[in-house]
Amino acid sequence: MRIVQIPNGQFVENCYLVVDERAGECAIVDPGEEAGMILHKLAATLAKPVAIWLTHAHIDHVLGVARVAAETGVPVWLHPADRALYDAVPEQAAWFGLEAPALPPPDRTFAHGDTVHVGELAFQVRHTPGHSPGSVSLVGPGIVLGGDVLFAGSIGRTDLPGGDFDTLIGSIERELLSLPDATIVYTGHGPQTTVGHERRSNPFLTGAARPA
Repeated sequence: MRIVQIPNGQFVENCYLVVDERAGECAIVDPGEEAGMILHKLAATLAKPVAIWLTHAHIDHVLGVARVAAETGVPVWLHPADRALYDAVPEQAAWFGLEAPALPPPDRTFAHGDTVHVGELAFQVRHTPGHSPGSVSLVGPGIVLGGDVLFAGSIGRTDLPGGDFDTLIGSIERELLSLPDATIVYTGHGPQTTVGHERRSNPFLTGAARPA
């Protein structure tokens, strides 16, 4: 397995390419604003794209979906609880003074407990709401692709529509802190971290930064 991290766009969102090098297949996770760069990096892997996996539907994680889907022909996966956000991408863009066209409908739906594959690599879908209603974390061999649920030293925003602090903390404790400490967390923004490091030092998880 090879993970290619692609920070992109004005939000510095992390798109990821998950490559099964033995099978020569690749999944594209959260194609953000710079679709051209993402497609260039994809071509450099020499792997066949098989899916677009969306951890959630906030604008910075989906701006490249239309172009990447059109040029690769792969299905788009999204949890149905984020469909309203996904369909409202033009309105989301307006919040930030941007313009964005409507996106093509997603092709497949994630459900908690599902397993999705790229080549021989299996990823378990864990529903982790709180940052958005349909946020999912994809748990693979020794890693988790967590979107904006958990960051190095922080957690996802909960002040956007559909966000809720207590729900997010519950999702992290239930679905991520239950993973082995050595599990690498590939985050939606910023550097990677590990479950153990965040368990020990993240102020939102230790209680140091929680509201009274």
